[in-house]
Amino acid sequence: MNKMRFLPILLLSAALYAQQDRRGRVDVEHYDIDVAVTPASQTMLAKVKMRFTPLDDRLSSIQVDFNDAMRVSNVTDDAGGPVAFSKTSDFNYRLQFSQPLAKGKSTTVTFDYDGRFDGREESPVYGIRFAAVEATGAAFLYPARWFPVNEYTSDRYTMNLNVTAPTEFRVLSSGVDLKSEAGTNTVTSFKTTQPALYGSFSLVKVKPVQTSIEGVTTTMFFNNVAMANETGAMVSKAMNFLSDLNGKPASVNLYLAETFKGFPNGYSAPGILFLSPSGIGTEVNQRLIVNQVSRQWWGGLLSPSSRNHIWIVNGLARYSESMYFESTGGPSAVETEMRDVYVEALTQPEPPLIQSSRYEDYSPEFWAATAGKGSAVLNMLRGILGKDKFEATLKNFAKTYAYKQVSTNDIRKMAEQAYGSDLQYFFIQWIESSGAPEFKLTYTVFRTAKGFRILGKVSQDLDTFRMPVKLKIETEGNPEEKTVEVVGTSSEFSVETFGKPVIVKLDPDMQVLRYDDKIRVSVAIRKGEQFAEVSDFQEALKEYQKALEVNRNSSLGHYRVAEIFFLQNNYQAAANEFREVLNGDLEPKWTEVWTHINLGKIFDITGQRERAVSEYNQAIRTKDNTQGAMEEAAKHVREPYKRQNTDR
Repeated sequence: MNKMRFLPILLLSAALYAQQDRRGRVDVEHYDIDVAVTPASQTMLAKVKMRFTPLDDRLSSIQVDFNDAMRVSNVTDDAGGPVAFSKTSDFNYRLQFSQPLAKGKSTTVTFDYDGRFDGREESPVYGIRFAAVEATGAAFLYPARWFPVNEYTSDRYTMNLNVTAPTEFRVLSSGVDLKSEAGTNTVTSFKTTQPALYGSFSLVKVKPVQTSIEGVTTTMFFNNVAMANETGAMVSKAMNFLSDLNGKPASVNLYLAETFKGFPNGYSAPGILFLSPSGIGTEVNQRLIVNQVSRQWWGGLLSPSSRNHIWIVNGLARYSESMYFESTGGPSAVETEMRDVYVEALTQPEPPLIQSSRYEDYSPEFWAATAGKGSAVLNMLRGILGKDKFEATLKNFAKTYAYKQVSTNDIRKMAEQAYGSDLQYFFIQWIESSGAPEFKLTYTVFRTAKGFRILGKVSQDLDTFRMPVKLKIETEGNPEEKTVEVVGTSSEFSVETFGKPVIVKLDPDMQVLRYDDKIRVSVAIRKGEQFAEVSDFQEALKEYQKALEVNRNSSLGHYRVAEIFFLQNNYQAAANEFREVLNGDLEPKWTEVWTHINLGKIFDITGQRERAVSEYNQAIRTKDNTQGAMEEAAKHVREPYKRQNTDR
């Protein structure tokens, strides 16, 4: 009995502790930042004033994301009094105030700090750089959290940014820029008036190349000047296409700045794109350009209200690629495109998209879910709304929520407004729930007085599933299309046709994100590739074997297994698998030419030159130059392949 008396006290104590420990909610409204960058010493020195409004009453502490490479010397409040500043976890810090802050009353905190960025510092995302200072220039991107950030990728603000740098450098950032010289340094000031995710800037030395094409002016600062004109032309195409689709962005004219090795291929900030050397490449990466230009709307003009809604901007950016390629290559071009997107999406069946905050930023899983599945969801939504209403939804969405945060409910309401009917079921299925169906179709055909009737049933495993699905009926005359409502695990339907049905296909265009044997093979191979990319070959082999259990003739499955054996110097096992590639379905087609090349390499390594040359010549006879196969084969006809040093 006495033990029971303590229970309410313990529960009350736990509740009080949770209340004290929870992160205080604030809205950051504005930054005033003075930062001096010294390329010669690879350092920066900054003073940041962060004005915010508490959203909770009697707030005693808040937490911000902040780069661990920074050395903070001072944090003060409005009155100049000290604010306790302590690390809570990697790249996250707590500010403790001496007096509780009142809800709704703005306050300003000032940070003084410095840091060195020479490539040895840790990044908020392992293996990806977002900040660098080198003798040739510097780049600081928003994901580096080089200034204190509240609610990463969500909380929007205005900013006055003053960057001091040696006079030989030009500073690029978002906003209107003004310059003033002070001795050997130049101060460049950037001012913004509409809230967004500002704070990305670059120091460049190279001379700009400018293109003005069809009303779009693009100013590029590339080391590889030869890529500027083609890139500018592609930016113009993307900007005009996306402006027609989404409405005009804040600025149709963009700066493009080259970053450094190890940075993401692309990063988009308001009015400026940052491209890495590999992102610029030696051929224009159309997909990358379209994706990054689209983020002038999706992420620039509007941003998600939390990480759980980031599928909206990443999905729209990814789907922009598909719509662009559809506009240039027609419906057939987008079919292959969307199949790849669906495969990518199905590599991450868990968790639901509404729990996207569980993914690590920039991880393959993060992109597969928020961009891949997000794009798949938008494609299915377009299938329900129709092309015209879907495009009207995008334009209204961008216009209505310009310079604001958005949630899943916001885009749902926009879609419902265009569609004229409730779509809650759709968003519950694809955003709030996990999993995907696998359809089984059975049907019987009956003759009627006016033609034919098909009585059928669609079965699948998801109890709460609901989705309109297209039915294509091949007849002795013209094909006919109907729509059936699939609800629950078993749905019966009855459709009438004039011509005699020959075959009935459910979801013939693969509009619904779903499984079948072919997709299961592709998903398993893609997951294996993801493991192989991080050198987890054991897990990769398990996934490839799953693919081969479904389809023993999958040439791609055998090819991926052979690749791993080759990397492990297990040449007999690799040769066996490469032979299975040639005995398989030869899908995709390039598996044939590269199998012959790799067999040639194995024979060269094992001292069988005549057999090696035979394989290289067979590769040449395919006339398939995928990824430079013809050059590679011809090279090794002339000179034997030599394996890399295997000393451990």
